[in-house]
Amino acid sequence: MNLPLRQLGVPPNAWAVNQAIADITRPPLNPQPVILSTETKSLRLDLAKAAILVIDMQNDFCHPDGWLAHIGVDVTPARQPIKPLQNLLPELRVVGVPVIWLNWGNRPDLLNINAGLRHVYNPTGEGVGLGDPLPSNGAQVLMAGSWAAAVIDELKQLPEDIRVDKYRMSGFWDTPLDSILRNIGRTTLFFAGVNADQCVMATLQDANFLGYDCILVQDCTATTSPEYCWLATLYNVKQCFGFVTHSEAILKAING
Repeated sequence: MNLPLRQLGVPPNAWAVNQAIADITRPPLNPQPVILSTETKSLRLDLAKAAILVIDMQNDFCHPDGWLAHIGVDVTPARQPIKPLQNLLPELRVVGVPVIWLNWGNRPDLLNINAGLRHVYNPTGEGVGLGDPLPSNGAQVLMAGSWAAAVIDELKQLPEDIRVDKYRMSGFWDTPLDSILRNIGRTTLFFAGVNADQCVMATLQDANFLGYDCILVQDCTATTSPEYCWLATLYNVKQCFGFVTHSEAILKAING
């Protein structure tokens, strides 16, 4: 009697099993090759092996009542990726490219946050730092589950999207991000979010070091840092760590 096989795991890293058989061949996902224009080369890539990381598009970094605004930073540049992402993310979902929201989301006790990292957010020890309530609304700075750490309302998260909390500039440090990407078979990564020269760049560099193919989506990325930081980020990505493209080029590749 042939017993039905049941799937265990997430394709393409899934088995098919029953009482007698474990099929561990892991059939690949159907290829979706496209040609994508970047600032340095035309890339032939497989959308079935791609994902987009949307980094730190959170109230604390992008909202006028968030932490950055509280310390006097103009968050207008951090809001520039909103419209391009509103156009791009639905199209990526349609062709099966996972949207991964990679956000600061600290533990309430901050036990995995060292003093040097806390100093970045509260250099005098007297200000509003990680876990402290914002004067405007009482939300705890970058605390998992708080308004401060939530993705801005203008960018809609869907149930099929993937959410990963991070605790450093790099989203790969002390998080399950690498395990998730390997399990779902995604080796080509699009990068979006803020700040380009800080959390986006640190995550992109670590991805490059881990062997991922890295593509920065320029108009879906921004920084509140000085212009020279932005220019250095673009230069270093193109020179050392991957490629730079635009959302319109991705949409053209998808619909091409």
